[in-house]
Amino acid sequence: MITDLDLFTAEEVRREPYYTEFLIPNGFRWLGVVAFRAGSDLWRLSLQRTPNEGIFTPESKPALAELSRRLSDAATLSKAVSHAALTGCTNALNLVHLPALAIDRSGRVLDVNAAAEATFDHELRLQNRRLFISDQSASIALEQFVTRMRIVSETAFVPTNPILVRRRERPPVLIRVLPIEPAARSPFLGARALLLLTDLRKTRSIAPDLLMQTFGLTRAEAKLAALIGAGQPLEQAANQLSIAPLTARTQLKAVFAKTDTHRQGELVALLSRVHSLRTG
Repeated sequence: MITDLDLFTAEEVRREPYYTEFLIPNGFRWLGVVAFRAGSDLWRLSLQRTPNEGIFTPESKPALAELSRRLSDAATLSKAVSHAALTGCTNALNLVHLPALAIDRSGRVLDVNAAAEATFDHELRLQNRRLFISDQSASIALEQFVTRMRIVSETAFVPTNPILVRRRERPPVLIRVLPIEPAARSPFLGARALLLLTDLRKTRSIAPDLLMQTFGLTRAEAKLAALIGAGQPLEQAANQLSIAPLTARTQLKAVFAKTDTHRQGELVALLSRVHSLRTG
């Protein structure tokens, strides 16, 4: 626990810009800081008092120390529950042979399943708790996504296109980005995105007939959905089907509506599950 007079003298408090330019103009006068832990991470809570409430005195410290202890208990429990939810998600994907890893808003890897570890090599691997990609264009695309995550709110999801990782010695990998489930979004854990890794040479397209029967798609919609489910960008799929990009976008909107998805990443994840159930 730290109070004003632990940091400044009374004269410095009267002159310090933090007080004169920030606290006082906003109706506050006095400062106290409580430290607490969420597991091994150290957090701090800043408390402000109005002039009428008065300064934090030495007599306040026992109560603030108790607040610190209770905050530590709550934050540690919140982090543990969120981590269990996150691990459950990546483990479930591992059961259907989907490589996955979870990252926080700074790109730090929080959890990775066995299927993802089997995909790694010297060109795609974990390094200092981050995903290292030797393919420069893919590495830049991932870093741009992480940068966008840093500047949005904690609850917002940043949609992004799939990232193609080219490797010299092994097949290319497609990285698809999905939002983290709400149960794993504790601010003390910081999980923000799930990265699904797909080995494109091993990817087999889903039969359009299956998609027609399962989701009520037209044959044209099913053909497009099958190509996207296999990892092809929309423009490439349109070229392969010999249709205009505008037609492909219209058909994709219909596919979203019929499959109850909203983004290509969600659609790809759904079709991957359908494919795994069909072939597993």
